[in-house]
Amino acid sequence: MKKILSTFLIMAAIGSCSACGALEHQDPPSAGATEESAATSSQETSKSPSSETAQRQISVQFGENTLIYELNDSTAADSLYEQLPITIEVEDYSTNEKIFYPSQELDTSDSPTAQGGAGTLAYYEPWGDVVFFYGDYSENASLYELGQIVSGQELISEMRGTIIIKAAE
Repeated sequence: MKKILSTFLIMAAIGSCSACGALEHQDPPSAGATEESAATSSQETSKSPSSETAQRQISVQFGENTLIYELNDSTAADSLYEQLPITIEVEDYSTNEKIFYPSQELDTSDSPTAQGGAGTLAYYEPWGDVVFFYGDYSENASLYELGQIVSGQELISEMRGTIIIKAAE
């Protein structure tokens, strides 16, 4: 019985390490190239835009700088929007992203996975962090897209300290 338990614990540890390995949200908690095109297609088409969320934008302020993101119509983006305004510390993660941890988990049901590219706003469900990508990253089945930047992309990498996220006016 001890051998079985030991083997199970070792396999679980190896699985955990390979899931977030030498990652950098480019292969980090939000990465690990996983093919999910069929599931992604059904997720993306399962929710149609409504007039209420079609042009929903948020501003992210730090210092004298402001970034603007347009949110998609996913349940995960809805969950983030419902928590606004948010004042929180942003953290560096790896070489391609900034992150923060919202006070409540986001509902990812019917939410599309993030497909890549700088300027993506995403949510990495296993760790519960929201990610501002300023570099490319690998797709991951647990990384959900919340929206895309529409203004200030060149400033994402400079984001530091306290940020204020609110509905854009």
